[in-house]
Amino acid sequence: MNDETPLLFQRPSPRERFYRRERQSVPAARAFAYEALMDWGGHGRAQDVLLCVSELATNALVHGVPPGRGFLLRLVPYGEDGGVRVEVHDSGDGVPELPRQDVQEPREGGRGLLLVSELADKWGVGARCPGKIVWCEFERSSRSR
Repeated sequence: MNDETPLLFQRPSPRERFYRRERQSVPAARAFAYEALMDWGGHGRAQDVLLCVSELATNALVHGVPPGRGFLLRLVPYGEDGGVRVEVHDSGDGVPELPRQDVQEPREGGRGLLLVSELADKWGVGARCPGKIVWCEFERSSRSR
């Protein structure tokens, strides 16, 4: 290969944006994610990705972002088939977890991570200093259930 040979495939660069602790940050994060997905050529599960962006951003604002701070939304393309990883970084304490399954009626809140766990192929929580990263991943095509 010489310097004039074009690359056949170049993975898109990750995208990230910081949001302040404000109510309008959730729709802004969703719009940012939509724009990134469309710039990358779309995604067969875009609506699932966008719903999870909304849920994770809301959780960060409600539970993870101390006053005067914000959260970072990071979208990372991965894999040969055009998968996407969504990461929400916040500086709050605590580790989010799914509501217990033995509870008949979940509280008013608490359904966001249930949605993420059902829609995403994988999800989890990682450490950062300070705070945490809540992430989820989506293959391009829907997983079989």
